Formats: sequence, structure tokens, C-alpha cells
Amino acid sequence: MSGLLRLATAGSVDDGKSTLVGRLLYDTKSVLADQLDAVRRASVDRGLSTPDLSLLVDGLRSEREQGITIDVAYRYFATPKRSFVLADTPGHVQYTRNTVTGASTAQLAVLLVDARKGVVEQTRRHAAVLALLGVPRLVLAVNKVDLINYDEASFTVIAKEFGAHASSLGYEEGSVLAIPVSALLGDNVATRSENTPWYQGPTLLKHLENVPVAPDPHEAAFRFPVQYVIRPRTAEFPDYRGYAGQIAAGTVRPGDEVVVLPQGLRTRVDSVDTPRGALQEAGAGSSVTVLLTDELDISRGDLIASAEQPPEVTDELTATLCWLSSKSLRQGARVLLKHGTRTVQALVDDLRSRFDEQSLSTVDEPRSLELNEIGGVRLRLSEPLPLDDYSSSPRTGAFLVLDPGDGDTLAAGLVGERFSALACGE
Repeated sequence: MSGLLRLATAGSVDDGKSTLVGRLLYDTKSVLADQLDAVRRASVDRGLSTPDLSLLVDGLRSEREQGITIDVAYRYFATPKRSFVLADTPGHVQYTRNTVTGASTAQLAVLLVDARKGVVEQTRRHAAVLALLGVPRLVLAVNKVDLINYDEASFTVIAKEFGAHASSLGYEEGSVLAIPVSALLGDNVATRSENTPWYQGPTLLKHLENVPVAPDPHEAAFRFPVQYVIRPRTAEFPDYRGYAGQIAAGTVRPGDEVVVLPQGLRTRVDSVDTPRGALQEAGAGSSVTVLLTDELDISRGDLIASAEQPPEVTDELTATLCWLSSKSLRQGARVLLKHGTRTVQALVDDLRSRFDEQSLSTVDEPRSLELNEIGGVRLRLSEPLPLDDYSSSPRTGAFLVLDPGDGDTLAAGLVGERFSALACGE
């Protein structure tokens, strides 16, 4: 299995997320010698007899002092089979916004539970948030199995309880896997443990290496937000007109029919340029310059998309917001909406619902959205935007809500109301 897997970790405080990530980095030999030496010295200063691998991840001073994760820590590692981008997200309820940020691009999430405590309220919350974000696959890492003497019965109870909860959130049986692990000792993380002969499944690392990644963004409909218009006007390139940006989804080839939005102008791709020369094909994630066969009025903020599968162009939408600001959001608020490379004014026409993290249900018509809360809204835009539903195209189905006064980020938004995916508590 090749390619890149984006994954996130989540769980309650002290479940061992950072230790598990550190163990993965250590076992895949992704730690530099000087980093490991620094961890060993810090561990000795704490009076520990073995290296505290969580220090490889908890980088903020406040995190190391408290022994918790506050910010989202991104780590990169690879094996011969696959490369990984891992986001270690916070466990505290008050850092839900950081969890949303870290998991927003994840193709798989590893949820940790303490084998002594089992599935707790925060485990259910995180699973619900991951379902809202559309993370397609979950791994339940039942950590610290060494502290329950590797008891099979206890593991089975936890796995069944979480499986039932995941099913209520819309996860199918094959998309959730429970694995007994000890992040501290390494059991079933990268190597199979002799202490769990009753477990016949893969180790965590083997599962991450082989799990199917879907959908492939290269197979989605072509989406290309224009970031910059290149017009050299030199003797060598007197008539050159190229549109630079990063392909958000799909692939593009010379000759493809495309549509420029929101104008609705149809044309064809003449060539796809890079600093290393022209390409016959470019896919999602590639930064390229697209040349078109017709001279059109195109500027930063426009979207070049597949003519066969264009997004909807609309000036109103329903969306799911994760509120990131200490300022409250109320109906009638005027904000800025940044979608791709385009920013427009927007009006919060209706606060439709709010996700209640305590009951894991939705509250209709809330009075406001507060810091860390997730809610469904209806927005009216000052001008139409080409929008995809987040479930079909995460890159072009996501946006930011900004404060028109100071430009601060107020919320992360997903096109479409995601609460219908939740069956728990309703």
C-alpha cells in the first residue's frame, strides 16, 4: 500500500496520546539522535528511569510543565509502505476547536481510551466530532492494557461498547477497528505482543500501513482556485496569461473542458505549466499555472472547475460552524466568509442548531454559538460563490469565517449541515 495517510489522534486527558505518537516515531526510526538525547535528559530530570516518549510531541513549554497536550502537534513519519502526517490533538473539552482543526483533513482517527476506565464521556464526544467532520475510519486504541494484566474480557467489553456507539454515529462495522496496545511498553504498536495471544488482528502500525485511503482526491472533480494571474509582458512572453494556484481536487490535462466560476465562462485548458516545464497531467496538491485557450476576464478568487461536474454557484448556504472565538455568534451577525482565495461579506440569517457535547444530541434554534461550540447555520452572501458539499470535496467545501473589523478568524465552516449524520441521543 503506497501513498500518504493523514491521521489524527484524540482521547481523554492522560489516555496516553502523546506517548503513543512518540512510540510510533521511535519505532519507525523517525527521531533524530539529538532529539532522543534531549528527551532522555528531560526524562532524567523528571526522575524517570525510561525515556518519556510523549516529550517528542508535547512541544509547548506549558504542555511539558502540565504533562498535557494543548496545541495541535503535527508530526511526519514514514515506513517503506506509506508516508504519514499525524495530528496529535488535545484531550481537554475546552480545546475542542483544536481537535476540529487537527482532524479536519484526517482520513483516519486513532481514538485512545485507558483500559482501566473504558469508554468515557470525552471518548463519545470526540467520536461524535469526528463523525461530524466526516472522518471515514476510526481506530480504537485500548491503551495501558499492561495495567489490566492484558485481560481479554476487559478489552472485549470496551471494544463492543465503542463499536455500538460508533454504529449509532453512522460508522459501518468495517470502518472501526479496536486494538489492545501499551504505548509505554510498545505492545501491538509496531510489533505484535506476546502478552496478547488472544488478539489476532494487526498491530497499529500495520493497520495504518494497509488501510485503504478513500476517496482519492485525484479522482474527484477538478477544482482550481485562482491565486494569482501571471502576465510577464516581456519580449520573450508578450502575450502570456497564466493562472497560478494549487489544485484543490481532481486532475487536469491539456484539452480538458473547464468552466470559470462564478462567471460561468466555458473554455479549454491549453497547457499546464510549472517551473520545470509543461505537464501532460497534474493532480490534487500540485502547484501549477494553467493556461486557457480563450482570453477571459479571470482574477484572484475565481475558480476553474470541471465543466462536466461543476460545483453549485449560490449566494446562500447551510453550513456547520466550529466557533473558535470568545466573541458570541448571534443571528443577524455580519461576517466575512473566506472560501479558497475569495472573500465575501456574509449575513448569519439563521442559527439552526447546536451540537450539545453533554447529551451528544442537537439543540434547535440556539440563541448563540460560544467558544468551542459546533452549530448549524444558514448564511446569505453578498455575491455568489461556487461551493461543494464538504462530504464530496473537503478542500472546496470548507471555509473560514472572519471578523470584518479586525480580520480575526471566528470559525471554521463546512458546507452542508452535518448533524443529520448523528443518530446518537436523538
